[in-house]
Amino acid sequence: MSYCANLSICYTSSYKEMLSYIQIILAIVLGALILIQHSEGSLGAAFGGGEMGGASRTRRGPELWIFRITIVIACLFVASTLLNLLY
Repeated sequence: MSYCANLSICYTSSYKEMLSYIQIILAIVLGALILIQHSEGSLGAAFGGGEMGGASRTRRGPELWIFRITIVIACLFVASTLLNLLY
């Protein structure tokens, strides 16, 4: 058990450490979710060389939930990063 003379410094230190661990976990989860998602094109599609036939597909079922969870995790990661920078 450690003793801290200035409690606010100890609180800030443990808060920053906890926030760092949260960021690491969010980054790993976000990377895994991005890798799980279905890619609609190859490397050529990223530079405009993909099929432009107008055939779009709709996300359904688990794919839709993975997409939505990815957005939520990305927002949480950005928020935790901003908190870490500001405090």
